[in-house]
Amino acid sequence: MIAFFIKRLVTALLVVLTVSAMTFSMTFLTGDPAIAVAGENATQADIVRIREYYGYDRPIPVQFMSWLGRAAQGDFGQSLYLNQPVSIEIFARLKTTMTLGLSALIFALVLAIPLGVVAAIRPNSLLDRFALTVAVVGQAMPSFWFALTMMLWFGINWRILPVSGTDTWAHFVMPSIALGYFITPGVMRLTRAGMLEVLRSDYIRTARAKGASGFSILFKHALRNAIIPVVSLAAVQFGFMLGGSIVIETIFAVNGLGFLAWESIQRADLPMMQAIVLVLSVFYIMLTFLADVLNAWLDPRIRIS
Repeated sequence: MIAFFIKRLVTALLVVLTVSAMTFSMTFLTGDPAIAVAGENATQADIVRIREYYGYDRPIPVQFMSWLGRAAQGDFGQSLYLNQPVSIEIFARLKTTMTLGLSALIFALVLAIPLGVVAAIRPNSLLDRFALTVAVVGQAMPSFWFALTMMLWFGINWRILPVSGTDTWAHFVMPSIALGYFITPGVMRLTRAGMLEVLRSDYIRTARAKGASGFSILFKHALRNAIIPVVSLAAVQFGFMLGGSIVIETIFAVNGLGFLAWESIQRADLPMMQAIVLVLSVFYIMLTFLADVLNAWLDPRIRIS
């Protein structure tokens, strides 16, 4: 297990390094960053001073190592628009995005896993068809349309839930459902397929022949093995929701990283965009790493693969 852990950790760190290099390259995608920072009306002297002040006149490898060293310490530079350290704004908004992502993931798992298990226990039944209908609708329906529909009915017509802000737990209900329902179909189908495969296995038939209870067979033997791919998918989808929440956060005016990313793009705030991409990418990589380790703990066969 230790060797597997170290191997996966080294791989994750190499991926982080690669993502860091790609994120840093954003600085030069639009040409000379000094001109972008200086603005349209800047003189040549202004551009030269900005190039020297930000270190853009140094060799690119030197700039990258300097930027990476500061980023490893949580220093992502100064926001060009807000005129304050990027890290302050990033970590102030990260809590909101993490709360939204976790709420959406919990909603998706609580809805999808029981539906997948029930659908596998009673294949081709009305419950199975209902679960598949939920999956098809969730996969086909755009998340922004679902969000706007909930906002119209629950927020404006019926006035049950607030339509914007992050002041109370109620403000997170509709954004969490809109974001979580989008990943529910994948988790439900994977749970159903895994349970169907496991329930047909020889060791399940042996457990039944030995007189094991239905509850023990279902949860102790079947679900533990069927849930392994769901763990990986949930980790990946959680990372996706953190990075892909920009639409939902914008619709509901949730003041998180997704909304900050949208604002930074509009303002051409390059240091802020770099920091958001790097932070979300590192979260995504670490979640995938933790999912691999958890799967190896659940299924020892993975450790020798």
